Amino acid sequence: MTQRLIGLGVQSDKTAGEYAAIAELAEQHGFDVLSVFGDLMYQPPIFPLLVAAQHTRRIKLGPACLNPYTMHPAEIAGQAAALDIASGGRAYLGLARGTWLDQVGVPQARPLRRLRETVDVVNLLLGQDPAGYTGRELTIAAGTALRYTPLRPRVPLLIGTWGQKTAELAAAVADDIKVGGSANPAMAKTMRAWVDTAAAAAGRSPADVGVTLGAVTVVDEDGAAARRLARTEVAMYIAVVADLDPTVEIDPELLTRVQQHVARGEHDAAGALISGDLLDLFAFSGTPEQVAAQADAVFAAGASRVEFGTPHGLTPMSGVDLLGRRVLPALRATIG
Repeated sequence: MTQRLIGLGVQSDKTAGEYAAIAELAEQHGFDVLSVFGDLMYQPPIFPLLVAAQHTRRIKLGPACLNPYTMHPAEIAGQAAALDIASGGRAYLGLARGTWLDQVGVPQARPLRRLRETVDVVNLLLGQDPAGYTGRELTIAAGTALRYTPLRPRVPLLIGTWGQKTAELAAAVADDIKVGGSANPAMAKTMRAWVDTAAAAAGRSPADVGVTLGAVTVVDEDGAAARRLARTEVAMYIAVVADLDPTVEIDPELLTRVQQHVARGEHDAAGALISGDLLDLFAFSGTPEQVAAQADAVFAAGASRVEFGTPHGLTPMSGVDLLGRRVLPALRATIG
């Protein structure tokens, strides 16, 4: 069986002290990766990631994901290099076209080309290649270079997507593909099939491209309480990603009602509409045994990494601790 990587996904809405405590506990429990979300209007992920870098020695760190429409690739390369230096070579870079950008008037034209050219420019700058770059979306003048030496000429790349076309691009240029907001084994199986086919077509071994599924997670000994909170927390994501999952059919009227409640900030009301079966497709929730069983099914379907996302538990620290003490060992025990 392929190694199972297990990560934590953290929302950037906390204090420096809270980030430090979560990072230390994650490393203590043996999580493989600590990701910080790059959602619109939250703190830039570089802040919590630099805090985490100073409080850990082993765990991999990265943003999931930075947006090539709101940030120029020169800035993306600089942040990736800064995190890599601060962490002693433990950084990864996540990129995605993102969502909610209509709220700030940012169009997302030609996303495949924008992502591909962003990857090209970031790699050129990290590799200290002075040749310059002329694309259809982006241009870097010859001789333009970072004015310091990056620790590594390339950091591992993750691309976030639900779509087949972007998955095909990622299979050619990235190390990992993340389906953000999914706990659905059928989606893991579908993405793995897309990636395997596209990687082989690009002359790469499918084993060189990982598939990550990450979603809202709430774990507690009181499984019913955990699932109630998960419904509220996941509502805003279901409103966005439910239509993106090709393996799921959701009643359009139900989805519209969820979206309307979320738009009005009525997350409790939106969550109350989410059935248990639907919840399990878009969140990891319940007792440690329930969460471990969900993650095990995602791994069995072809994922190489599961990322347990915010809020983790009824309180963040209790959730991270319970994931580390009860869920992580259960998943490690099934590795053969």
